[in-house]
Amino acid sequence: MLSRFKQLFSQKFPIIGMIHVGALPGTPLYSGDFDETVNKAVREAEIYTENGIDGLMIENMHDVPYVQSRHLGPETVACMTRFATAVREATRRAAVPCGVQILACGNREALAVAKAAGLDFIRAEGYVFGHVADEGYTDANAGLVLRYRKAIDAERVLVLTDIKKKHSSHSITEDVSLVETAKAAEFFISDGLILTGSSTGSETSVEEVQSLRNKTRLPLIIGSGVTVENIDRYWNAADAAIVGSHFKDGGSWQNELSGSRVNALMKKLAGIRN
Repeated sequence: MLSRFKQLFSQKFPIIGMIHVGALPGTPLYSGDFDETVNKAVREAEIYTENGIDGLMIENMHDVPYVQSRHLGPETVACMTRFATAVREATRRAAVPCGVQILACGNREALAVAKAAGLDFIRAEGYVFGHVADEGYTDANAGLVLRYRKAIDAERVLVLTDIKKKHSSHSITEDVSLVETAKAAEFFISDGLILTGSSTGSETSVEEVQSLRNKTRLPLIIGSGVTVENIDRYWNAADAAIVGSHFKDGGSWQNELSGSRVNALMKKLAGIRN
């Protein structure tokens, strides 16, 4: 089951850097200068590739407060497609795999963006089992997502899925273990499992990741909390990591992307890989 993921990411323990695009038109924090927002995303993509990143993911993190997917407007899909196309073009020479996530739980919307912009993967929330997130109840959606992927001829796009996701309450599935959740996602044809801490930037439990080893054939991806200081602890536990907050000034996701912080982590990783 690692084959599709490994075909996309040939490196050992690939690092996927986050591009938290500026607030989109129609959201409360929108600045009014969309072209500059796109240009900033392209500059961040260039900083990442110059410093040896293995993959990139675009996310509308600044669109707070988030709305559930049924309330996402066409402007969100249109604007995210513009970001995705611009980033894809900026990184084409570096041949860096690119993906997208649309908050909140805009999984089908993300697939549409990936299809139109030629991206390689999406990050999907709420794939199996319902939970309560800060924007409201999130229902399981694996069947809808994969049927939509088939319908729009986007089967080359990997669907990497969160389980027991951050910023959420899982009390309604308290009797469903992490292992059982992982097995359900595998049964429902996920392309990879993402595990996180309780919130953005918080460390993912190494013990939880290790508990899934030999319990699933899916790649295990750390979704939060990886830093230059702790990356060696995750190296043997997981197959990949998504890093956002640590690459920003001061380690906070709202701040500017720091090329030196990207470079430091990727250099340390290169040493571990060797």
